Amino acid sequence: MHICCAPCSIYPVKTLRSEGIEVTGFFYKANIHPYTECVKRQNALKDYSSAVKLDVMYQESYDLEGFLQKLAFREVNRCSICYVERLRTTVLLAVEGSFDAFTTTLLYSKFQKHDEIRSLGEAIGNQHGIPFYYTDFRIGWEEGVKTSKQLGIYRQPYCGCIYSEKERYLGFRKK
Repeated sequence: MHICCAPCSIYPVKTLRSEGIEVTGFFYKANIHPYTECVKRQNALKDYSSAVKLDVMYQESYDLEGFLQKLAFREVNRCSICYVERLRTTVLLAVEGSFDAFTTTLLYSKFQKHDEIRSLGEAIGNQHGIPFYYTDFRIGWEEGVKTSKQLGIYRQPYCGCIYSEKERYLGFRKK
């Protein structure tokens, strides 16, 4: 399961485990800016995953330049590009690790483009011969927020990319 952050993993991990599914996480970090924010999220996930005995693979590199090159002059489609990058990297790890399926905690966030994530996940899964496990985790949004606050887990104020950081702190303006 692609994991964007510890708070967003709480409900999906609980739900999947309750269905008898063994979960392994993958933290993709090239899209999280600045680097200090990436480190906060990674450390929070390490603490949480240790507490709930969740195996997590962590992306070794921090390819800021590569990520930004993929978005340059395509900022209007940045979320789609980012979804594809995270899902593609996750499915490749799933293939390499002989996992039965893959999914993402992005399906938990009420701020993400849910239908697009599902469509991209299914298409990428079909391309690589591994099913995308779809569940609408948004029904557990309040539970996950409450639990993360009770546990004192670092909660980030924006999705992760430099563009969402700008929108968060300068105010979002629809065109």
